[in-house]
Amino acid sequence: MDWLLLFKALILGIVEGLTEFLPISSTGHLILAGDLLDFNDEKGKVFTIVIQLGAILAVCWEYRVKLGSVIADIGSRQDANRFVLNLFIAFMPAAILGLLFIKTIKHYLFHPVPVAIALIVGGVLILWAERRKHVVDVERVEDMDWRHALKVGLMQCLALIPGTSRSGATIIGGLFFGLSRKAATEFSFFLAIPIMFAATFYELYQNRDILQFDDGGVFLIGFVASFISALVAVRGLLRFISNHDFTVFAWYRIAFGIVVLVTAYSGVVEWSAP
Repeated sequence: MDWLLLFKALILGIVEGLTEFLPISSTGHLILAGDLLDFNDEKGKVFTIVIQLGAILAVCWEYRVKLGSVIADIGSRQDANRFVLNLFIAFMPAAILGLLFIKTIKHYLFHPVPVAIALIVGGVLILWAERRKHVVDVERVEDMDWRHALKVGLMQCLALIPGTSRSGATIIGGLFFGLSRKAATEFSFFLAIPIMFAATFYELYQNRDILQFDDGGVFLIGFVASFISALVAVRGLLRFISNHDFTVFAWYRIAFGIVVLVTAYSGVVEWSAP
């Protein structure tokens, strides 16, 4: 058994879980961490996608009562039907663009320097968004209509660029479009479920030839670590937004992105290149 490989899986699982639902880009952090740990080959890239399933199941567990109620009430309650329709509408734009362009995006952008640039740009946009006056039209996720869902779904397309942050794009987009901070954050959580389930199973199918039975232990370690750390992060973020905005995450993104760029161009760290 390769204990070093299992240790790398544990570290990446923790990174994934802690960053998936924060507006700091889990994919970007995984690319950077994978590069530092020398776990960025084709199998490593599949691993970073698959362990997202652990983080998503953490959200499913945290919101199991609401999700169970929605599933039970589909067809019989208008609010449940609207909730499912909104998720479908918001899911489709990124799903379509992902299928069309994911190979090109992976080839050119799944590398540390593009990630660092996206982190900085995203941080600046969050600072700008937080300095705007927020006009709240939607207090709860249940009050959203299809127009709100479509706008948030279009914003999610930006997250196809690694380093942008899916949660950051959808939460900040939701704030722009009149959602309360809590509604935008919760809808971002729920929207992650279909998009990341789809991405995980698509990657498994596309790369089924390079996966082996012996990989099971590595994937399991990453999965469990991702689930536990994501549960901590989700609960922590919900408490945090009750009294704070997202400015601290913006400054973190900018600082982290600058560090990556400085180390890349000074030669301190030999980051991989496209």
